[in-house]
Amino acid sequence: MATRLSRVLFGAFPQLRYEPTAKRIRARIAGHTVVDTLNAYLIWEPRRITPVFAVPENELHAELVPPSLPAPAVEEHAAIIRQDVPPGFDPRTSFHKHTAPGEELDVVAPGAAASRAAFRPDDPDLAGYVVLEFDSFDWLEDDEEIIGHPRDPFHRVDIRASSVPVEVALDGVTLASTNRAALLYETMLPVRYYIPPADVRLDLMEESPKRTVCPYKGRASYHTYPGSERGRNIAWSYDHPFRDAAQIHGLVSFFNERVDLTVGGVLQPRPVTPWSTRPD
Repeated sequence: MATRLSRVLFGAFPQLRYEPTAKRIRARIAGHTVVDTLNAYLIWEPRRITPVFAVPENELHAELVPPSLPAPAVEEHAAIIRQDVPPGFDPRTSFHKHTAPGEELDVVAPGAAASRAAFRPDDPDLAGYVVLEFDSFDWLEDDEEIIGHPRDPFHRVDIRASSVPVEVALDGVTLASTNRAALLYETMLPVRYYIPPADVRLDLMEESPKRTVCPYKGRASYHTYPGSERGRNIAWSYDHPFRDAAQIHGLVSFFNERVDLTVGGVLQPRPVTPWSTRPD
């Protein structure tokens, strides 16, 4: 009997998962190199969507000590990735929400320290490894900076040009109409339609102060449609993308989850994702 591969991957979602990476991984704090290794792992704690790095403890150029501060309160942000998969935690849920047994530790380097920025998992397959909080350090893969979180080797972004007619509307107002969209296919996410600015009613929209980063596409800025209470941060554009996503540079995409999207004359169902009710 054939096996659908996504079911295999999602079947492991409740488990502690890891995968070695061949990349040279470096972490720095206040200019001090905390680790420089060719032996890092990518780690997904149970119910985590995005990975973090685990590194050999004997390759750390820093000291691990018991926490100097109590554990902070953690606000949990649930993420629905598929209807047949239990909810997970989206990346806004901090590092300090651990779903596997282990202990947090402070990382103390010359001239700098990161409170509770290390996690030593209590798992025999990860003996000798310590997980580092991504946001507490500056990271390089080989000689390139990475942002947001480590890239998942099982997560892919593909972009294809398309002449299919695409229309975006909200509360009966057409916000975009084009037949020259770039379609972005990303693992676990709905197709995103990136539209040339000339085909978007930017005159009806306002720039938003919101900014986000994506490890696969770059840094994004947002637009709000003030004509609807549901229009806050409804569209975004990557102005400084990575080379892997150069085709969408400067194009505008809307959240399928919160607009009326018509593709090829067919109104599309609104997908359920972590962004379905998240305009912040």
